Amino acid sequence: QVQLVESGGGLVQPGGSLRLSCAASGSIFNSNTMGWYRQAPGKERELVALKSTAGFTNYADSVKGRFTISRGNAKNTVYLQMNNLKPEDTAVYYCNAKQSSGTYWGQGTQVTVSS
Repeated sequence: QVQLVESGGGLVQPGGSLRLSCAASGSIFNSNTMGWYRQAPGKERELVALKSTAGFTNYADSVKGRFTISRGNAKNTVYLQMNNLKPEDTAVYYCNAKQSSGTYWGQGTQVTVSS
């Protein structure tokens, strides 16, 4: 099993920045993909960004140029630097990990962008 713990959410004004962190524990493999999804009230969960241990990276069009995903050297961490935040970025952000043993989710962290 794999456990994911997120941190770094909060309230920020439009144009501000936040950095989300996620650490995986348990049976995390050297080859995996970790990333971030978000779910706003009344909407479906959507991909924000993901990055594999092999270096493959994918971003949602809505965050390209504003968000940056990175991985830690230990292969069990993922970060999301969010700049120039907009009210439409308000959502619960979930850490996600995929490997050959399955797909795992964190509990989520709230990000609210409001003046």
